[in-house]
Amino acid sequence: MADTNRGMFWRMLRRLLSANRGRLFVMLLALGAGAAVTAALLNLQVDAKRRLTTEFRAFGANVVIAPGNSPVSGDGSATLAEQNASRGARELGNRATFVVPFLYFVGKVQKGSETLLPEIHEQSQVAVAGTHLTSLGDLSPGWSVPRLFFWGDGDQAALKSYCFLGAKVSEKLSAQKKDVVEVFYGNQVRRLEVVGVLSAGGEADNQIFMELDNAQELTNLSGRASLIEVSFPGQPAEIDKFIHALAARLPDDAVGPIRQFTEGEAKIYNRISGLLTATVGIVLLLTALCVMAAMTNVAIERKMDVGLMKAIGGATQRVVRLFLAEAALLGLGGGLIGAALGMVLSIGLGKAVFGVAARPRLIVYPVAVGLTILVAVVSAFPLRRLASIRPASVFRGEA
Repeated sequence: MADTNRGMFWRMLRRLLSANRGRLFVMLLALGAGAAVTAALLNLQVDAKRRLTTEFRAFGANVVIAPGNSPVSGDGSATLAEQNASRGARELGNRATFVVPFLYFVGKVQKGSETLLPEIHEQSQVAVAGTHLTSLGDLSPGWSVPRLFFWGDGDQAALKSYCFLGAKVSEKLSAQKKDVVEVFYGNQVRRLEVVGVLSAGGEADNQIFMELDNAQELTNLSGRASLIEVSFPGQPAEIDKFIHALAARLPDDAVGPIRQFTEGEAKIYNRISGLLTATVGIVLLLTALCVMAAMTNVAIERKMDVGLMKAIGGATQRVVRLFLAEAALLGLGGGLIGAALGMVLSIGLGKAVFGVAARPRLIVYPVAVGLTILVAVVSAFPLRRLASIRPASVFRGEA
């Protein structure tokens, strides 16, 4: 008996779906268009997280480790234990985390003499930054950092004889690539070959960058650093979690975010996410209204069919379930087709918005299909009026 009822249910459902193909196509088109726009916007919203994280990395580090209760060096500046702090940041970070220490000091610099008899050059006081020269480009992709082609596992000693010049320092010293500069600190001096001019568009243009080991030897601060910059890719909540874990790992140091980057990323994403969410809501509402208008006409046309079903013993709940199943199938069909088109559409929209094609996110597809089915079922509300129809009224022409 149950199999007979189930078979009759699906036969009646097929007849309903084929009764008015024109109106069926209109509803399917409305649901498909809504699903396409919904899937495209949701995919952009999910992809925006990754895009913003990538774009904000171009601005450099978003976390800094500074001296807290660490000892003060001879020149009055506080320093921290470089290896301990760097190791903690790398262990708590992920594969895409970059950790770059800096040791800052002010030294006197002049362009080196290349002649047998020393030439006299004017000395200038310049901020010198000791760091890992091969890591500058990874830390700040937005900087124009020349590549070091000589870098290899056995070239650490060779690195100590090279330096980068900031663009303004290069102009001030009239020194270019392959020139030699001399850095004086106390009674010590280092002759360094310029391997490139760094253009960062900020304070880095006024600095000289030399290898960290060399700077530590020059200043007699072995194993120390002025601060450590960390580039940790992730959402604001993930960055906060990383900072709290790192602060607990390094209680003697001050760990904090670079606010303008982390807060800026959060604000931009919240605005983009809010705008896309509101647009998705409006699209789904308009889709629901279109389908509801079509369902109202369907309800008027099917009064006689419902009256006949009730007259031969059809239960009210079964009649309602029949029409809800019809709406759900329409939503499923429109959602499957529309969401697939929307995923393709989001690729073009991502290229127009972010300059890079959006990557299709598989989680978006079932969500878009599910929302479309929900809209279709909710839009079938006018069909509930058919449940209250009395067969006698229909046959007399009163309903």
